[in-house]
Amino acid sequence: MPPATSGASAEPSPGALTSPSPVAAAPADTAAPDLRHLPGSRGLRRTQLALFGAGLATFLLLYSTQALLPALSASLRLTPGQASLTVSAAAIGLALAVIPVSALSERYGRTAVMTASVFAAAAIALVLPFAPDLTTLTALRALQGIALAGLPATAMAYLAEEVHPTALASAMGLYVAGNSIGGMSGRLVSGMVAGSFGWRWGLASVAILSLLCAVAFRVLIPRARHFRPGPINPAALLRTVTSHLRNPLLGRLFALGLLFMTVFGAVYTVMGYRLVAAPFGLSQGLASSIFAVYVVGTFASAVSARVTGRLGRRGTLYLAIGTTSAGLLLTLPASLPLALLGLVLITAGFFTGHCVASASVGRTATHGRAQASALYLAAYYLGNSLGGTLGADAYHSAGWPGTVLVALTAMVLAAGVTLYGTVHARAASARLLSTAR
Repeated sequence: MPPATSGASAEPSPGALTSPSPVAAAPADTAAPDLRHLPGSRGLRRTQLALFGAGLATFLLLYSTQALLPALSASLRLTPGQASLTVSAAAIGLALAVIPVSALSERYGRTAVMTASVFAAAAIALVLPFAPDLTTLTALRALQGIALAGLPATAMAYLAEEVHPTALASAMGLYVAGNSIGGMSGRLVSGMVAGSFGWRWGLASVAILSLLCAVAFRVLIPRARHFRPGPINPAALLRTVTSHLRNPLLGRLFALGLLFMTVFGAVYTVMGYRLVAAPFGLSQGLASSIFAVYVVGTFASAVSARVTGRLGRRGTLYLAIGTTSAGLLLTLPASLPLALLGLVLITAGFFTGHCVASASVGRTATHGRAQASALYLAAYYLGNSLGGTLGADAYHSAGWPGTVLVALTAMVLAAGVTLYGTVHARAASARLLSTAR
């Protein structure tokens, strides 16, 4: 995956969570002690390392097949669109499961849900290298996406409950950094191993790494001290979700998350195919190294808050859309330096837009912030699935220009959504001024 979006990562978890309220003032002899982890405490260090490992495992697994798509196509005789289903299936599974799983964590506890999630996903990863065909591989990836939903759905809630507000930003930043590093390293490791030993060994390497991360998470995570279980109320959950979907501003933010991720999914799913084909002709291992460009998102995420402070939310969105679109156009010529420069711009633009949209969700939702964040996550990962599938099919039919056309269409739609928001905000301001007079 996006919380108050931290500037510390290239793959921030979407949404925003509020910090837990400070303990109410009371006489010294009756006040309950605040047991949340403080800056510099051993408990905080364990929490940070545990959630870093969980974030690392989540994104190691979620994108484990993306760098392997050319190898999968060659081995199983698949079109790019067929091979891309192994990425899309995991994203769809996560998107569909994130809201129900977030509700389960309210009943059974954050730690229990996160533990079950990371170990179930790692167990499925150990089976993936033995998949005999595309159907089996895709079904297993969908199950893996469902299993993974327990981590992004509950990790931020755990941090908000167990970490003192003075340490919350740094703890969230390290968790999100794990997301980023996992997203990049999973693609790099699987791609490079596959370049030498084949795609099955590429998947096996990621499975082993994710299992080690899962064990580290379970050993390190402190016992939850502030969680209070509550009943699962499907009717109340449905009312909250429905009210968020009827909120026009939240709807626009969900759409922006989907559209930006459509671009990212299309480009990073297909670029490997383009680089191993003529005129570039790179090896599988070398082509997978393009995912190192992903680290550009770290810088973009770090500066997005400052840019938003100067340009405003919508101004920053226009900048992100323009940067992404310029990067897409730069990738059209058959030039490796231009393709890499284009990827840098696409990555920077995507993460800037994603940071603005995800951070705005928490500020906009006046209630049910966890469900608002979960809806943004669902839209975000549906966009990944949509972009990967449409981009791969377009590449199969029309080559790289077809993929670029899909991505540019998404950016035109994002510009339209942002422009509508600008016009609506100005009209609302004009009405307020008129009323004040």
